[in-house]
Amino acid sequence: MAIIESMEAFAVKKALAYMDKDPETNLPKLLDWFDRFDMKNTLEKERSVVRQVLENKDSNWYKLIMSLWKDIDSGVRNRLFENFIVNGCLLGYQRQMENKKKYNCNVPWAILMDPTSACNLQCTGCWAAEYGNHMNLTYEEMASVVKQGVKLGTYVYLFTGGEPMVRKKDIIRLCEEHPDCVFSTFTNGTLIDEAFADEMLRVKNFVPAISIEGFEEATDSRRGDGTYQKIVNAMTILKEKKLPFGISCCYTSANAEVIGSEEYFDQMIEMGAKFAWFFTYMPVGKGAVKELMATAEQREMMYHKIREYRSTKPLFTVDFWNDGEYVGGCIAGGRCYLHINANGDIEPCAFIHYSDSNIREKTLLEAYQSPLFMGYHDNQPWNDNMLRPCPVLDNPGRLTAIVEKSGAKSTDYQNLETAKEFSDKCVETAENWAPVADRLWRESQIAKTEACGSCRRCSGYTQ
Repeated sequence: MAIIESMEAFAVKKALAYMDKDPETNLPKLLDWFDRFDMKNTLEKERSVVRQVLENKDSNWYKLIMSLWKDIDSGVRNRLFENFIVNGCLLGYQRQMENKKKYNCNVPWAILMDPTSACNLQCTGCWAAEYGNHMNLTYEEMASVVKQGVKLGTYVYLFTGGEPMVRKKDIIRLCEEHPDCVFSTFTNGTLIDEAFADEMLRVKNFVPAISIEGFEEATDSRRGDGTYQKIVNAMTILKEKKLPFGISCCYTSANAEVIGSEEYFDQMIEMGAKFAWFFTYMPVGKGAVKELMATAEQREMMYHKIREYRSTKPLFTVDFWNDGEYVGGCIAGGRCYLHINANGDIEPCAFIHYSDSNIREKTLLEAYQSPLFMGYHDNQPWNDNMLRPCPVLDNPGRLTAIVEKSGAKSTDYQNLETAKEFSDKCVETAENWAPVADRLWRESQIAKTEACGSCRRCSGYTQ
């Protein structure tokens, strides 16, 4: 198996070198080669979509793809492509599927880790702001997670916190010692400087996602005066050094209209962002500001806006609450990803602070087979409507049931909150969203059915 994987990686390197000579001419030829390479049809649908994109050179997607050759350092781009496409999406995915079947549990595509609970900012509504520098993963613990994960097929690792860039030296060391993996981080961006950007150029397998709440006023109102300009400075450094980066946006009742505006999208693209992750505010912890939860009207607005911009803007976007129809609902609990906090607790999701496993006591595989994670495995999707994917925000009570059954404990550092207390804060929001989501889901299924004529496969989701 190792020999075959090495040969396939070598073939990808050759293909990327061929692509670099003339991207517009050689990319279609490369897809023909990729069709033959993907013998198990792991990415058949994705290949079809990319092929359609390449047939329209005026499309936003074609412009985005070509910008990766114009705007990104060739060494960084090729390393990321190799690690993401071959290791993360082909070899890794196949290994994940084999282990899921072998061990009858979820095996994630990506693992999210908190190197530290420390942060240099005090953002409104953020639970990490209350933790301080009380919890940290050692470098050896993080390296062990990566080593175990790769063995099971996980090649994508993301960091959050706290502010993960507080541990920038350890992050770079992980990138250096695991060159076959893709590393990324959710960061406030204020600690990215020239020296760190040079380290990114050296290791070639690290991509930041910078948190930004809109324009200057909205960002500074939540994250502190001067934060927006520090973010702009970080983006300028990355763009000038031809390093890829994206943005991470949390839309709330206070900023949803700005986050969903065309002006905002255009500004982020102009700054150099190639992708954008969208989250909605979750009232995590007893100190959460419940009033910041987006309304049903605002969530529907984001649903429509992001889909509209996907056909017009050269920016890859994912809306983690409204894109359930594309990924089969909730992706947490190891189905696609999981979270390890700075105390080593293995949690189903970054927003679900309950655990029955810790990396200091269990292997990753033992955690995947634990009662809490098997509760996710056995109950996903939480709703037949993929626009109501979350076991808390969209289906209050579902999380409470599996937490209580599994005996999982709250992992909040200071103010312990039961799963019921957490879920109860979401009941009204869930009730308001349900009829909107049901209407959007019916419209979506009707549109799919009309698009493919009498084909019945589009009448509902098939896992």
